[in-house]
Parts: sequence; C-alpha cells; structure tokens
Amino acid sequence: MTSDTSPPDERGLLKAELKHAIVRALRLPISPEEIGDTAPLFGEGLGLDSIDVLELVLELERSFGVKIRDEQTGMEVLRSIETIADFVLRHRATNPG
Repeated sequence: MTSDTSPPDERGLLKAELKHAIVRALRLPISPEEIGDTAPLFGEGLGLDSIDVLELVLELERSFGVKIRDEQTGMEVLRSIETIADFVLRHRATNPG
C-alpha cells in the first residue's frame, strides 16, 4: 500500500513508462509487460547488477527528472517498479512543473 494521492491512471501510466524505460535503457531481452510491479529488480527478480544500477539511475534522471543522490536512497528506490513510481510521484508532487 502506498501513501500516494495521484490518480490511479497516472500511476499506471507511470509504471508502464518506467518498465519501457528500463527495458530500453538496459536492453533487456524481455517485454516491459513481463516486469511485475512489485517484483525485485535485483537478485532473484530481474537479476540486475551494479552496472545496471548506473544505467538505471542515468535513465531515471534523463527520462523522469529525478536524481538518486546516494547509495542508501538508491537501495530504497530501486527495489521494484512500485518503489520507483513512488519516488517519481513524490518528486513530481514537491517539484511541480
């Protein structure tokens, strides 16, 4: 459960955009629809590694305007599509426009 107050359609669209961005940026051999919203991105989930983290952080900055400034934030934010969506929506709420 999230504390997000964005409309459900906005959240759904954002998650779809995130999945497409991840597949594109990391050149994953799967379709965006195969990524579960709560599936872990690292380890037993998608199996991403430390090189992928760098690419993912750059893609999030480039495509969504969010900055992950430290490792601790990255560990919290980059767990799943849900946690990334929460982070992006919080950023949008505090930095409109």
